Amino acid sequence: MLRSFFLSIFSGLFLMSANAMAADPENTLILDLKDGKVTIELFPDKAPKHVDRVKELVRQGFYDGIVWHRVIDGFMAQTGDPTGTGTGGSGKNLKAEFNDTKHERGTVSMARASDPDSADSQWFICFEAAPHLDGQYTAWGKVTEGMEIVDKIKRGAPDTGLVTNPDKIIRIQVAADIKPEGAAAPAATGTEAKTEEKPAAEKPAMESSEKPAAESEVKKEEPAKEEMPAQ
Repeated sequence: MLRSFFLSIFSGLFLMSANAMAADPENTLILDLKDGKVTIELFPDKAPKHVDRVKELVRQGFYDGIVWHRVIDGFMAQTGDPTGTGTGGSGKNLKAEFNDTKHERGTVSMARASDPDSADSQWFICFEAAPHLDGQYTAWGKVTEGMEIVDKIKRGAPDTGLVTNPDKIIRIQVAADIKPEGAAAPAATGTEAKTEEKPAAEKPAMESSEKPAAESEVKKEEPAKEEMPAQ
């Protein structure tokens, strides 16, 4: 019986280790919100260009401090606009990479305007399944831990989803870039030349003209189409 007990413990530890090793830090985001941490698994096999661009922006610190400007209860929470209005972005559009990922609870997907290739930096997390978005928006990830934290994001107006005094993203990082707490920087040897630290160059402010004029939102209803003239 004692042997079975130890075998059970060993098997459990092995499974835990295997699961930890299965995670891909380069394709995992850690999102810090006011109520805790959220883990997002990225889908580079489904939307490689979107994943690359999101990671590029994350590593630039682009999303840190950005608000959840549009949050609709029972639907989704949207962020990624540096202006907080729903009309801003990074200034670089992405071609659609629609795929077979379902828009379920926890799915992370890119917002866009009516043009399928108008996605920029805005994205959203689904609170509940939204099958009408499947194949219409580029899903590029999924929340694997901390969905209960996402549920606590402040909601907006029932009709528009626009939020007064919205919650913010405190910080978002690629898991591969996170150093263990308490890890010390390697000590300098006596032979290394000391260099004077130079202040980091200040990032230039983004001009309003660089932001796309079109609104970049997802709609709870089917995306609006241009009106056609009567036949």
